[in-house]
Amino acid sequence: MKTQRSNRQQAVRLLAGGIVLIALLGFSPPETAARPSDQKSSQESPASPKNNPPLASTESRPSSALNDPYTIGPEDVLKIDVWHEPEVSSLVAVRPDGKISLPLVGDVSVEGFTPNELQEVLATKLQAFIANPEVAVTVQEVKSRKFNVLGEVQHPGSYSLAQPVRVLDAIGMAGGFRDFAKVTKIYVLRRSSSGDNARLPFNYKEVIKGDDAGQNVQLEPGDTVVVP
Repeated sequence: MKTQRSNRQQAVRLLAGGIVLIALLGFSPPETAARPSDQKSSQESPASPKNNPPLASTESRPSSALNDPYTIGPEDVLKIDVWHEPEVSSLVAVRPDGKISLPLVGDVSVEGFTPNELQEVLATKLQAFIANPEVAVTVQEVKSRKFNVLGEVQHPGSYSLAQPVRVLDAIGMAGGFRDFAKVTKIYVLRRSSSGDNARLPFNYKEVIKGDDAGQNVQLEPGDTVVVP
């Protein structure tokens, strides 16, 4: 009896141990799902040029006559305000010799000065007559910067360059072409600092087709657009 009971208990223990062993060997933990943040970071790395556009160039653009500080020239109209001194304040035009006339100080050479520089010059001259003068100079009308359009256009002549103007703009300001204008032979005459004249070609048909937009240059003071 005792032997049978002992055998049954031993068999139960062996069966229980086998079940535990099978459970341990057959169990494997489920794979952990990748978190959205991990998937996102793996997709974004390495960074592509599309996601990270190149930084803008820090190089400065080439300066031109129109980008420089404005310098006063003949025929410009200046508004000169002297604080609390209406008798001295006035609206004056620069004479062909580059000078203006003001009460108290007389003739003053202004050609080549910027408005800020001229303010300092006038304030210095007025100190002999006014205590601590405060002067403001404004260019009321730009007339010294001009370009010319000559040849087969409706209205040849001189035009103000108070704002940026390109060759196409200039032709439009001059009323467009006449009937027999050679629109492929247009050129811009530009005087260099050495005194020589450069010819910049302008083919109207190529420009309006977009084949060579670089010919449509921005005009500078003294330029002459010639339409044969």
